[in-house]
Amino acid sequence: MAVEAAAAPLYYEPLLLLGGAVIAAPLFARIGLGTILGYLAAGIAIGPVLLLISDGEELLHVAELGVVLLLFIIGLELKPARLWAMRRSIFGMGLIQVTVTGVVLAMITLLLTDLSYGAAFVVGFGLALSSTAFSVQTLESQGALNSRYGQTSFSILLFQDLAIAPLLALVPLLSPGGEGAEAISLERFALAIASVIALIVAGRYLLNPLFRVIANTGAKEVMIAAALLVVLGSATVMQMAGLSMALGAFIAGVLLAESSFRHELEADIEPFRGILLGLFFMAIGLSLDLRIVLENWLAILIAVPILMLVKAVILYGISRVFGCEHNGAVRVAALLPQGGEFGFVLFTAAASAFIFPQSTASLLIAIVTVSMALTPLSVRLGEMLIRTEPAEEMDEDFEGAGADVMMIGFSRFGQMVSQVLLSGGTEVTIIDHSADRVRAAERFGFRIYFGDGRRMEVLEAAGIRNTKIVAVCTNGATATDQIVNLIRDEYPHVRLYVRSYDRAHTLSLRDRDVEYEIRETVESALIFGGRTLQALGTSEEIASEIVEDVRRRDEERLAIQSVEGIYAGNDKMRVRPVTPEPLIKPKRESQRIDQDEEPVG
Repeated sequence: MAVEAAAAPLYYEPLLLLGGAVIAAPLFARIGLGTILGYLAAGIAIGPVLLLISDGEELLHVAELGVVLLLFIIGLELKPARLWAMRRSIFGMGLIQVTVTGVVLAMITLLLTDLSYGAAFVVGFGLALSSTAFSVQTLESQGALNSRYGQTSFSILLFQDLAIAPLLALVPLLSPGGEGAEAISLERFALAIASVIALIVAGRYLLNPLFRVIANTGAKEVMIAAALLVVLGSATVMQMAGLSMALGAFIAGVLLAESSFRHELEADIEPFRGILLGLFFMAIGLSLDLRIVLENWLAILIAVPILMLVKAVILYGISRVFGCEHNGAVRVAALLPQGGEFGFVLFTAAASAFIFPQSTASLLIAIVTVSMALTPLSVRLGEMLIRTEPAEEMDEDFEGAGADVMMIGFSRFGQMVSQVLLSGGTEVTIIDHSADRVRAAERFGFRIYFGDGRRMEVLEAAGIRNTKIVAVCTNGATATDQIVNLIRDEYPHVRLYVRSYDRAHTLSLRDRDVEYEIRETVESALIFGGRTLQALGTSEEIASEIVEDVRRRDEERLAIQSVEGIYAGNDKMRVRPVTPEPLIKPKRESQRIDQDEEPVG
């Protein structure tokens, strides 16, 4: 009994946090507000409202590891050559954004408050920083991290992460009388540079051999431990040098971006990243001081819109100067107008250096937190300002439509499918919503009709009630899902053959009883891989057997994932070269494969 009583407090807080996350995140996602806001709301409810957890700031220090892991995974996606290609955006746009925004916000602070010049400088440049966690998580959820505006936003965020180091170094200099200015020294600067160089050298010459040795042991848990050791170790080295922990993790990720272990590392880190990042957002809600918010509600009500509007206008202007079109600039401005988590660190350090009172730091932290909570709203407002080019329209004329097969979507995929069907003597009714594509297809003699397959009246006019199979060959998962859902609801008798986007889309289509689906790249990738093996000296027979084995294991993995989730079935993938064993009795001796076999899908 004594053991149970002692154990209760140990599990009390984790149970509350897990319960809050499980309830709030899906609820907010369901009503369209996003999981980030759900985590924030859960933190506010558990901490400031119900007072069930009181040490939110301590939890925030642990939860910041979620941001560290997030930057490591981003680094894994950015090879050094690609990062070098982004240097203009990082050190151009990023530098200008931080400088201009910091100066403007500092001037506004001087006009609206009685703070000193040094305090206004800290306030302005602290608020100029945006939230890496919020922004990157939003980009990931939108699937826009690799878009042009996503890369522009990330470049600005990366420079902001770099800027926190010199800003923190200036805090002692700005304290009353300059006490502690001796902390800014040549030795400290040299230590920071040496730490970065040491991390780069270690990453280049030590990490790959380390992971190779561990991988050869076959111990999965040791591989996970090594991945966490690399991330947290590099982050700690940077922190000891006075730099950002997230910067250290990012550098480690970039150095491993070309490693053959990149995919396995990403899969190992992803669950920890997701949990800790959710915990980070909950910790922000936990650390919110409602008393400060209630006492200064009018100041916050004025300050937050001013902050977000000023940052948005400057971000839009800078993006346009650097060549972004209107829509991209609006998206950048709508994504990054909030304050950032590094502002918490800077304001706390400034209060400790007596640059301004602790009450001012608490007020600034509240302003940043509220601006973070409003980020989903700002993103939605930005979407309302996007200019949509009016699509060229044609008359919808379905005279003569009706066939055994109705094809919706006539891009490259659909064109190849049509060749097979037509060559087999099958009539096909083709529908596409692009006027240009319809005109181009008509010039080649195709029987094609202009219309949007997401509209019931179009499907009716095109003869769906008499068709045997509908082949959905549209681009993108969203449009495909809308068509599938409509047909499943209104025409359940129709057999659906669907082009899927990726593994997750494949699993969701199977849940909706689609008769047949195929990922748009899987067969071409299998053929490509088989031909590559043959070019390396593998016989055609052995290469065909290997391709068939990969196809079989991929299907088995999908079956496991449909039950256990997207991260299940990893044992069906190859992550290292193997000596292939023939699936049937060999007619000749097999040959060893020396190249890495990448997992499909």
